[in-house]
Amino acid sequence: MEEIKAINKQTFGQKMKSFKRRPFSLFLAVIVILAAVITVAVLGFLVVYILVNGVPYLKPSLFEWKYTTDNVSMMPAIMNTLFMVVVSLVVSVPLGVFAAIYLAEYARRGNKFVKIIRVTAETLSGIPSIVYGLFGMLFFVNFMGIGKSILAGALTLAIMVLPTVMRTTEEALLAVPDSFREGSYGLGAGKLRTVFKIVLPPAVPGILSGVILSIGRMVGETAALLYTSTSATKLATSLTDPGRTLAIHMYVLSGEALYVNEANATAVVLLVMVIIINALSAWVAKKVGVKMVD
Repeated sequence: MEEIKAINKQTFGQKMKSFKRRPFSLFLAVIVILAAVITVAVLGFLVVYILVNGVPYLKPSLFEWKYTTDNVSMMPAIMNTLFMVVVSLVVSVPLGVFAAIYLAEYARRGNKFVKIIRVTAETLSGIPSIVYGLFGMLFFVNFMGIGKSILAGALTLAIMVLPTVMRTTEEALLAVPDSFREGSYGLGAGKLRTVFKIVLPPAVPGILSGVILSIGRMVGETAALLYTSTSATKLATSLTDPGRTLAIHMYVLSGEALYVNEANATAVVLLVMVIIINALSAWVAKKVGVKMVD
């Protein structure tokens, strides 16, 4: 125990000497610590605020299967949210992962076409969601004739999160050392086998991190879905049915003076849902990554 204290004291002394020689390093360290503290404090304040204002108003009527103006149930919105997230992931994840595999493994390094795709993906990531909503309404709802439905909303969300999935997957693949590829080629494995058996397994945690970020954005999205899936209160039983998600449900209730308390309760459920989805995704990422490496 005393040895550990001595080592910690020695390390602290070395850091202080380094800061004295380079005062700007101390300034940067203070800024980083301050930013971390502020971030955690803001997050904690938001969580506490949501729980304090929403938990007292949670009641069984909010979880009835059928929505009425009396119970303003959020259960149809919860099911619609899960339905839409699954459909969006089915579309966006394969497209994003295979596009990233092409960019990282098959396209020639330094290719101008690859640079254009990367710039385009980064640009799409910064486009406001309302623009995606207008595009989804014009293309999926009107031009393709899908109509305002869960499918139209899911396809719009898929396009919205596709750049995130693609860029995070590409970065995860590029982070895998080239020695893995060279060793596989040296043993006689082909390109396809090397990519899926050697390169992809170590990149799975990074890929699923992008998927987790995408799920968080989809669950909290409102603007893009107001134009494509509408704010219909019923439970969608097919892809062609309209329906509101939990975020839209909260948005609509908060805009009506009669249901402010129910909107706060919905915020609690939305917060818990995001935490559960992120926790499950992280657990799956860990399990899948270990299994694929084994």
